[in-house]
Amino acid sequence: MSTGLVIQYMVVGLVVLASALYAFRKLAPLLTNRWLAAASIRFSQPHHAAWLRALGYRLQPKQATGSCSDGCSTCGACGPKPPAAAKGDTIPLEFRPHKR
Repeated sequence: MSTGLVIQYMVVGLVVLASALYAFRKLAPLLTNRWLAAASIRFSQPHHAAWLRALGYRLQPKQATGSCSDGCSTCGACGPKPPAAAKGDTIPLEFRPHKR
C-alpha cells in the first residue's frame, strides 16, 4: 500500500468518525453528557498531567439552562409537538385514481 492511500484512508476514517460522533451527540444528548462527565472526572484527578487535567476541564458538559435545545427533558417540552386538532373538525379521505 502506498503512503498516499494510507493517508486517504485515515482522512476518510476521521471524517466518518467525526460525523458519527456529531450525530450521536444530537440524537442522545443525555447519554453523551453522562459520558463526558465521567471522562471529565477521570481526567481531572490531581495525579494526572496538567494537559490531561485541562482536557478534563474542557470535557465538562454544560449545565442545563432550561432552554428547549439542551436536551434535559425536565419540562417535557423537548421533542416534536403533536398537531393541534380542533374538536369536530374532521377531514374526510378522498381517493383519486392514478392518471395513466
